[in-house]
Amino acid sequence: MSLHALTAPVVFDGTRLLADHAVILDGGHIAALTPEAVLPAEMPRTPLDGLLAPGFVDLQVNGGGGLMLNEAPTPETMARIARAHAGLGTTTLLPTLITDTAGQTGAAIAAAVDAAGHVPGIGGLHLEGPHLDPRRAGAHDPALIRPMTDADLAQLSDAARRLPTLLITLAPEAASAGQIAALRKAGAIVSLGHTGTCYDTARGAEAAGATMVTHLFNAMSPLGHRAPGLVGAALDGQSWAGIIADGVHVHPAALRLACRAKPDRLFLVTDAMAPAGTDLDSFTLNGREIRRTDGRLTLADGTLAGADLDLPRALRLVRALGLSLEETLAMATSRPADAIGRRDIGRLAAGAGADLVHLSDDLDLLGTWQRGAPV
Repeated sequence: MSLHALTAPVVFDGTRLLADHAVILDGGHIAALTPEAVLPAEMPRTPLDGLLAPGFVDLQVNGGGGLMLNEAPTPETMARIARAHAGLGTTTLLPTLITDTAGQTGAAIAAAVDAAGHVPGIGGLHLEGPHLDPRRAGAHDPALIRPMTDADLAQLSDAARRLPTLLITLAPEAASAGQIAALRKAGAIVSLGHTGTCYDTARGAEAAGATMVTHLFNAMSPLGHRAPGLVGAALDGQSWAGIIADGVHVHPAALRLACRAKPDRLFLVTDAMAPAGTDLDSFTLNGREIRRTDGRLTLADGTLAGADLDLPRALRLVRALGLSLEETLAMATSRPADAIGRRDIGRLAAGAGADLVHLSDDLDLLGTWQRGAPV
């Protein structure tokens, strides 16, 4: 396939802003990143205003395109969710199964193993539960939450070896340090969430192999000056942390403090649900209705149930807090990629996949390329 260049006044490669550069595409891969001035005169090119950046990486996507993964954990559902989020700038995501039955968990694992091989945008799987603290269930069905068994550990370890990425959110109350260590040894990424754990236990789980915290501040023991909880452990330790920057789940002041406390290890997630990419105003999760109103997704009792959010909007909110453009863009590209040990996504570099977004100076999404093809 012939080479084609995309040029822009600003190109963000995942860590740096480069002026007047070109991204040379060779089919589904990037052939080179180079100053526009040295492009051969005969090379076809598409000049763009604004900026080019790596396609977004989202590690927590429960649904989109009108579907929840829990509703039908199949490769077809994952493909529809991925297509919806590609239209919102996310070119790699982890479809996320919210706490469900053992049967649905097994089906999600099988679907992800299948989809990761051929569905654009599917980077693996995120299992958020069922091994959580029922006292911090949030929108998860408490009746489905349970401790991890030896059979669960065997199933998850096998899945970790078969998937490009398996992210598991669990609570230390429901999984032992030995189980966490075994999951890490098998290749899983262990994240702490939906837990009332204390600071010391959280740090012990980190020592055992947990490397991440799920949706910082939400559904976890808060920061107290005598009892720092999981929030304190996350801000004080070296774990990565995802955060929902919608102005609803986390107050902007708390978001700003988290950005200062973890300047290199905080990344954005959408926690998106079925309405993403649609005008859907309600859907169901485990038989319970969730309504979409005024930028919120809630159960009947007002409990937040995921987020009505896309990454461009999250980026604009973070940028408005005063972060640099490089820090802001990294939170949706290279940082989540690094959090799961993936150097092949979240960056623009020779040999990487040709996943890009075109953004305005105000971080509005203007276009997306996935595997070199416009979305």
